[in-house]
Amino acid sequence: MRLAALTAASLLVALPVKADAIDTRVEQLLQQHRVAGLGLAVIRDGQLVRISSYGKRDVERDLPLTPDTVMYGASLTKATFAYFVLQLVDEGRIELDRSIADLLPQPLPDYGAYADLADDPRWRALTPRILLNHTSGFQNFRWLDDDKKLRFHRDPGARYGYSGEGINLLQFVIERGLGLDVGQEMQRRIFDRFGMTRTAMTWRDDFADNAAQGYTEDGTVQPHRRRRSTGAAGSMDTTLRDWSVFLAAVARGDGLSPHARAEVVRLQVEIDSVAQFPTLRPWRTDAYKSIRLGYALGWGVFETPHGHAFFKEGHDDDTANYALCIDAKRDCILLLSNSVRAEEIFKPVTDLVMGELHIPWRWENYASGAAAPDALR
Repeated sequence: MRLAALTAASLLVALPVKADAIDTRVEQLLQQHRVAGLGLAVIRDGQLVRISSYGKRDVERDLPLTPDTVMYGASLTKATFAYFVLQLVDEGRIELDRSIADLLPQPLPDYGAYADLADDPRWRALTPRILLNHTSGFQNFRWLDDDKKLRFHRDPGARYGYSGEGINLLQFVIERGLGLDVGQEMQRRIFDRFGMTRTAMTWRDDFADNAAQGYTEDGTVQPHRRRRSTGAAGSMDTTLRDWSVFLAAVARGDGLSPHARAEVVRLQVEIDSVAQFPTLRPWRTDAYKSIRLGYALGWGVFETPHGHAFFKEGHDDDTANYALCIDAKRDCILLLSNSVRAEEIFKPVTDLVMGELHIPWRWENYASGAAAPDALR
């Protein structure tokens, strides 16, 4: 893919690395790795201090990416949804460790979308906590199995295995059990509350004037998908400016009680998988014990030289997103890209802005290779 000249729009503030040095290095990396566009936001002590955009939202039409360009949130949707669920916990409408059977008006397999579980009573062991910390035992999505049927590959709660199916099931439970429209509730409780005026769980026609095209690994353009139904696992459209405001709110704990906020980022389950994907590989490793890699509720967690951190990725064939916060310092970085190739530059950009944090890049599939064979057991 041939890229036109890069552009940058930045809010200049005092950072450990000079702003012009960040701009120069990011532009070099975009050109070197043929990344169409990248948005970068930096939060210090819970406040947005820098927001920058580089490259193109539409290479073919030579249109620049801006902080207000609508981009696909991908799995950042899951972390946003989890924050909404914890608001319901604060209100006493959901209990994290209560069976979903107690929330639904009829047994889960009686609903057509979940009829595959009719002969497996383990569905009753599912709880909101298990669905949010990715220990449901489901495949990432049922269509990844040859017969495209939903089944338990592991007992619920037994081991981490990333699952969009689990997140979508919790959305289903909330909508059927509590009678809430998740898209409308997230709009009111999060997007409107934090002034995220160009964020929604489904496509809005007013997004069209400044929306990013997507670019695959080989540079093929993918028109921005106009999703018409809410999916808690990944239907959100957002902008760099909007989601950085949300990320700062999460860092501060706005909108949640202190107890609920602590649950969002507390280590819930340790991770011993060699890599995050494919999700159901049985291989195990101790390689990440030293950083206590694990999952909280909608967020991954690990320990850095500066303390506890929480993070979330977003990925599609033409999308790459990354968010990370140092909890005690309330320092964060947000990277949004309309090119999946941006995953190749997330480490150098994050190191430049945040310093060396011992981030599990190989586990996240952001670096070539996986754990060494002798780390497997």
